[in-house]
Amino acid sequence: MSSIKVSAPAKLMLFGEHSVVHNHPCIVTAVDQRLYLEAEKIIEPTFVLDAPQIGIKNYTKPIVKLRKNPIKPGAAFVEFAVSNFLRSHKQLGGIRIKTKSNFSSKFGFGSSSAAAVATIAALSKLYNVALTKKQIFDLAYMTVLDVQRAGSGFDVAAAVYGGTIYFTTGGKQIIPLKITSLPLIVGYTGIKASTTQILHQTEEKEKKYPKLITTIYKNIEEIVDEAKTALEKKNWKNVGDLMNINQGYLEALGVSSPKLSAMIYAAREAGAYGAKLSGAGVGDCMIALGNHNSKFIIQNSIKGTGGQIINVKVNEPGVRVEK
Repeated sequence: MSSIKVSAPAKLMLFGEHSVVHNHPCIVTAVDQRLYLEAEKIIEPTFVLDAPQIGIKNYTKPIVKLRKNPIKPGAAFVEFAVSNFLRSHKQLGGIRIKTKSNFSSKFGFGSSSAAAVATIAALSKLYNVALTKKQIFDLAYMTVLDVQRAGSGFDVAAAVYGGTIYFTTGGKQIIPLKITSLPLIVGYTGIKASTTQILHQTEEKEKKYPKLITTIYKNIEEIVDEAKTALEKKNWKNVGDLMNINQGYLEALGVSSPKLSAMIYAAREAGAYGAKLSGAGVGDCMIALGNHNSKFIIQNSIKGTGGQIINVKVNEPGVRVEK
């Protein structure tokens, strides 16, 4: 085999954002917007990357200089993923990689983690190295930590395993949930928030009120555990209630915003079982749970606040080989 094409999905957080950063569980689902990656063996011992959607063309480096500066902005996750794979599974020659995706990084759907996962999975197939899903996760998670210096890994797990999973920081628990449907509506605020800045703000709040914030994280863990059961039983009323409670704790952490709140309350007033922000907060996305009859009413109510509806399917397959 001289070339291979794979894809990995984006993700959407359902429950447990922020608390997952502090070793508590979360529930995350894979969505049908995917990053596609083609890997090809080349004779020269070099790494070549083409990622036109983020302005990278013919970015070339000797294999022996991977991870060393300068590293082109946007290339780090793929470059470090190649390096981490080759450190564990040495190969001769070089590698050319091309990427494209059908989702925008502005939505906070986890494009960087999807790129790391797709790279590891592609190289394992290309070089006939048998890796389990957990081994792919471990190498891709190592890549995220190499680049970002921090991260819980839930977005990596979503890209690897797909579906909807119950996850604990670092992959201590990765449990696929038995879900066949999830009537979710996704709204985008139009605001791209800085996850790093938001996490810093919550850390400062935890330093000031350690007992209070620690209690919030523990309570969110209880919500996540309750939601796991409710989701598998398709008890949408309970899932919605738990979304609303989770949102209350996120507002207490200070990570909501007037725009998110307006979209969330509009969805609830339009008949949603529940609604909450999804992800780091302040901007990016919110989610609402509604039945078929109320779906369009909820969507129109979200749009009425200035929100944008993002049409995605959830509970989608994880990383896979493409024809």
